[in-house]
Amino acid sequence: MTQTAPMIEIRDLSLAFPNPASSDGRTVVLRDFNLSVAPGEFIAIVGASGVGKSTLLRVVAGLVPPNSGTVIHARNGASNGRRPYGLVFQDARLLPWRSVRANVAFGLEGLGLPRAERRRRAEEALALVGLADKAGRWPHQLSGGQRQRVAIARALAVDPDLLMMDEPFGALDAITRQSLQDELLDLWRRTSKTILFVTHDIDEAVYLADRVILLAGSPATVRSEDRIVTARPRARDDNAARALATRIRDRLSDLMDGGGI
Repeated sequence: MTQTAPMIEIRDLSLAFPNPASSDGRTVVLRDFNLSVAPGEFIAIVGASGVGKSTLLRVVAGLVPPNSGTVIHARNGASNGRRPYGLVFQDARLLPWRSVRANVAFGLEGLGLPRAERRRRAEEALALVGLADKAGRWPHQLSGGQRQRVAIARALAVDPDLLMMDEPFGALDAITRQSLQDELLDLWRRTSKTILFVTHDIDEAVYLADRVILLAGSPATVRSEDRIVTARPRARDDNAARALATRIRDRLSDLMDGGGI
């Protein structure tokens, strides 16, 4: 049987930042991080604030170079009007002087696409997130949840193989957050994108992901990995999922109490 190549392969990744106050002049953030992500897989990365989850996404995106180790993408570089990854942050980061459509098209402007094609793809991405009727509006006319859906559409417009999401629902109220979680799962099912999802919310991670990676320590390493076996679609009150979330929380709490954070 032929084994499918990983979408992302992270090998022995280590990263340090300069720190004049440290005895050796640097702070090691990540050490010997390894992760293999299959095409179409949904991975959630959890851990305490400041442990290095967001930094890890930036390394995978190529925005921060590691000190050692490798990040191997199944497809490197932009080609044929596509980028290998899309990024979604906690703050939607929309440009207030651009319409919703123009915000979504923003990431397409460096790909050499004709204006009409950029517009078509922006409108297609907005339709995917249920905002086709908001294309001509301005960011200030949208709710917080709608702005975040625009940010997701912007990431999808470049047709990435890998969608990286950094606390995308963290600033939203509970009801909107749950609604967008379900919309994201529906979008994932329809597009088969590979997703790396950073969150502080362990219940959210267990509800959404195929696997949950616990990042802890200083420097940070993978402390545990749990595969979610609960069938989809999942119920939020599923007893097995709740029990797993409790175990992960207890594990993280023990690491923090023992100085392993």
